[in-house]
Amino acid sequence: MTQRHIVASSGGFVATGRWGVVRPGGIFKRALELTGKTRPRVLFVLTASGDDKQYLSTMYEAVSQLGVDVGHLALFTQPNQPVESLVDSADLIWVGGGSVANLLSLWKLHQVDLALKDAWESGTVLGGVSAGSICWHVGGPTDSFGPELQVVTNSLGFLPYGNGVHYDSEASRRPLLQSVVKDKTLPVSYATDDHAALIYRGIDPIEVVVDSEKSKANAYKVELVDGQVVETVIRPGLVN
Repeated sequence: MTQRHIVASSGGFVATGRWGVVRPGGIFKRALELTGKTRPRVLFVLTASGDDKQYLSTMYEAVSQLGVDVGHLALFTQPNQPVESLVDSADLIWVGGGSVANLLSLWKLHQVDLALKDAWESGTVLGGVSAGSICWHVGGPTDSFGPELQVVTNSLGFLPYGNGVHYDSEASRRPLLQSVVKDKTLPVSYATDDHAALIYRGIDPIEVVVDSEKSKANAYKVELVDGQVVETVIRPGLVN
């Protein structure tokens, strides 16, 4: 039976102290392991940042010592390669941060959403950070529309949950997620602190991973119980 995995994170790469240089953290390395491949084919999709060239260069440099084959899907100003064949060729698809609202619009326009669904169902590992986490869920709080957070509810919905990112580093994200779970704008939701990720097998959360062994980051389940919002901490390791 084909295993389907999604790595939904608020991290994946960590700073090195050198300007503009990052290295893969434990989250991205775990995503590579999930492919089961000796030399995985990684596809970066940075639509949410407008296919920013500096961001793309940083990603290529970050994985240059990992023993992976790397490509990218760009949609500006037109797709750099046929979308379906490019997505289909990857073992791991990593989606970068930025505007999830813009990402969703362009993906649907170019049918990237359909290609990603087929890839996931065929066993390709999907993952990403921030916008690249919210996109796999029903939706979640986002700053796509300006400095005041709003909620998107039209994400891909591969995972039937809401999603909160940067849960510990941006003060308004936790109360907003809780409020939209309470009023049922979003269903049961999962959130991650910076440098934490939830791994899903199928639609079941199975593991929390962090970028560094020293990290104090966690994941969370936010749900409505008897009319009250209950937040449960999910610490790194296997999910019970």
